[in-house]
Amino acid sequence: MKLDLFLLAIVPILIGMFWIRSKDRYCREPLIHLIKFFLIGAFLSVIIILLENLLMKFNVFEGYSELIYVSFVVAGLVEEGVKALILIPALIKEKHFTEKLDGIIYSVFLALGFATIENMVYIFSESRNLALQVGINRAVISIPAHVMFAITMGYYISKYKFEGNKNKRREYLFMAVLIPILLHGVFDFILMIEYRWAIILLIVYVIILWKINLDKLEKYMNHSKKVFFGNLRKKKKK
Repeated sequence: MKLDLFLLAIVPILIGMFWIRSKDRYCREPLIHLIKFFLIGAFLSVIIILLENLLMKFNVFEGYSELIYVSFVVAGLVEEGVKALILIPALIKEKHFTEKLDGIIYSVFLALGFATIENMVYIFSESRNLALQVGINRAVISIPAHVMFAITMGYYISKYKFEGNKNKRREYLFMAVLIPILLHGVFDFILMIEYRWAIILLIVYVIILWKINLDKLEKYMNHSKKVFFGNLRKKKKK
């Protein structure tokens, strides 16, 4: 294994892990539990890759129909659907999932576990020159996108967990699965469009994704801060 390519695959993941970990400032999750979800994501990547390869054998479409099938079904539905299928029950049972921000933190760690194996597969399946290009592109575009999809999923899982209204809980659960699938599908669809203007559309889409999801993250960070200092004041009064 070539060290430079290995680092190219791993370093963006480590940056993502340190970044999201730094957002959990007041009631930090035990690192061992975060690693557990990371490893779950890595394991899921094997299942997802096998499912995607299987579904590609049923690809009888052409033109835009093929783009829609590959981006929304093979990529979006399989990747985000499988992640949600495992993440939601595992996260709801997690005893350290005690505040809304936790849903995002665990979701991102699982997504980065998946992205680690996916990165290795993409980079090491190419020739050296192309592998460098693929690694850089994924570090700049694909890894941040996986983080954004995970923030969306974790955001709605948290709303589902802490919502008292049963109807709203069902709605949030549905959104936790559907919205990341759609966001991922649109992302891959734009990536596969073979037009020069598609890169502009992709940049705009990624900027919008970042803005929306960073707002979601900041909202839960502020909630975490409010809860932490609220509990601190209660303890002082006692």
